[in-house]
Amino acid sequence: MATTDLPNRPLLIDEAEVQTSAIRAQGAGGQNVNKVSSAIHLRFDIPASSLPDGVKDRLMALRDARITGEGVLVIKAQRFRTQDKNRLDAFMRLHELVNSVATPPTPRRATQPTYGSKQRRLQTKGARAQTKSLRAPVRGHDD
Repeated sequence: MATTDLPNRPLLIDEAEVQTSAIRAQGAGGQNVNKVSSAIHLRFDIPASSLPDGVKDRLMALRDARITGEGVLVIKAQRFRTQDKNRLDAFMRLHELVNSVATPPTPRRATQPTYGSKQRRLQTKGARAQTKSLRAPVRGHDD
């Protein structure tokens, strides 16, 4: 396991690897929304980033509509009225997404069924067989 995959240490993303551009926000906001470019469009190229290979693979495996076919993560932040708050919001969402896949999933270990679970299975199987045998026509009885 690489040292960057430790669950206690959040991954840091170099701001030079992230492209941000200011765009006009959508929705209600009065005249301000038509004049000020307060929304932030953040683009993060996953394959070209300095993240560990395991984290890149898990990010690319996410079924997220914000990740393009080329592996570019696109986040649009327009929750706040100011550009600075939207930029901070976009970076926070990027960090949350990257850190959500930073720790590899724990592999499932196959276990054996317990003695009690085997006995319960056999008991319900016998009860079911008896129920079905009672549905059969009676033999030796002439109608």
